[in-house]
Amino acid sequence: MKEYGIVIISHSKDVAKGVSDIISQVAADVSITYSGGADDGGIGTSFDKVNAAFEKNAAEKLYAFYDLGSAKMNIETVMELSDKEIILFNAPILEGAYATAAQVQMDEKPEVIKENLKSIEIK
Repeated sequence: MKEYGIVIISHSKDVAKGVSDIISQVAADVSITYSGGADDGGIGTSFDKVNAAFEKNAAEKLYAFYDLGSAKMNIETVMELSDKEIILFNAPILEGAYATAAQVQMDEKPEVIKENLKSIEIK
């Protein structure tokens, strides 16, 4: 298992699972977890589900990707509470996670991954 893992947070459980399924194709050795949807199964986010996605991930250093504002807010709250190192990227959820997963699989340095994602960063 790699030192770094990836966490996907979406307002939709199907989107979160779909992104996870796609990136796992290029990152077989990377721990990937995800959370999608509200507690009632509808569209939204749940702090408890988001927190569980980070806690379930086998890695202690995690790259995090999200789709919309409250997903980001939940990640930021987890960042304050978790003992894990969480690196939050403001990049399109699929493209950012895919590019990162491929680079983590190749053991790319974190500073190189960050630099490479700058071209797709959402401002």
